[in-house]
Amino acid sequence: MKRYFLALILLLAVLPAARAQKNTSYVIGFYNLENLFDTYHDEGKNDYQYLPDGDNNWTEVKYAKKLYNMAHVIAEMARENGRYHTVLGVSEVENRHALEDLVSQPEIADANYQIIHYDGPDRRGVDCALLYRPEQMQVVSSESIPFDFNSEKIRFEMDKEGQDNFRTRDILMVHGIIGGEHFAFYVCHLPSRIGGKGQDLRARGGEIAYEHARKMMAEFPGIKVVVMGDMNDNPTDDSMAVYLRGKEDIDDVGEEDFFSPFLSMFKAGYGTLAYRGEWNIYDCILVNSALAHAPKGTLRIQPLIKKKKAQYYGRIFQKPFMTQQTGQYAGTPFRTFSGGQFIGGYSDHYPTYIVVSKK
Repeated sequence: MKRYFLALILLLAVLPAARAQKNTSYVIGFYNLENLFDTYHDEGKNDYQYLPDGDNNWTEVKYAKKLYNMAHVIAEMARENGRYHTVLGVSEVENRHALEDLVSQPEIADANYQIIHYDGPDRRGVDCALLYRPEQMQVVSSESIPFDFNSEKIRFEMDKEGQDNFRTRDILMVHGIIGGEHFAFYVCHLPSRIGGKGQDLRARGGEIAYEHARKMMAEFPGIKVVVMGDMNDNPTDDSMAVYLRGKEDIDDVGEEDFFSPFLSMFKAGYGTLAYRGEWNIYDCILVNSALAHAPKGTLRIQPLIKKKKAQYYGRIFQKPFMTQQTGQYAGTPFRTFSGGQFIGGYSDHYPTYIVVSKK
């Protein structure tokens, strides 16, 4: 506890410098990196497919191609925005080593991304992490929040033995200061839909993030909260709309609600990944009322796409080089593997982002 307060005192000392930064607009995003594994075995992790002698024949050459592809997408987003993300949440990352290899790629090395990552309990060995630019965000604290079944509202299909043996990704929370204002970021990768199951588990994941965010809002009045991740659910599903209280219209967002900018985009036919011919937005970003309704002169989420009958506060980054151009899956994200074969693509998800500004 003493260490926490010392860190907070040090941060308060640098706040004048933070306020003096020229930047008044910041990009905050999320990207599922689709199995960013290095080529070495990590004890206790089921990473055998991603070894040189594994099923995927995961060689240093393939790993280098994967790193280049991920960095290229991040760099292209920076070119479009005129600046790198201040904060980029990522998922499906094996370990810190893979993240260090990513941020040191020549195409993005000048962003000086720092890493927040915890090894989690997922049986496949993938975690969530946060990349951030220390020139723009000062970190106060971070926490890896485990999944649990301690819900008073959700009835779980899994029996007690199944619950005791269940392992999934932790939720990463990072508390930082951007432009003199407190933020809490939650990076999620909620339980899979494999077998058509897990709706109750994803609902609990949304509930865990919401409950922790409410505690942060009580401890730090006015803190601005961003929940992001591969939710394995659309913005209309219960995990997002009920348990995270995600609202479609920014004007309907109350103090206990979150604004869900990708909800209206999903209804309009946008998508971040395709499955059996249907587009979904699993890569969601939600913000609390303090960020949706921030006073003038403070950081507030901004509309990014304006059309005659709608304006959208979210952006799905989709470029031709990231998209399959031929074959059965033409028009969908150009992924790393297809049919068990390495095809040298990027990810099976498109990244998403929002922009916050003091406009």
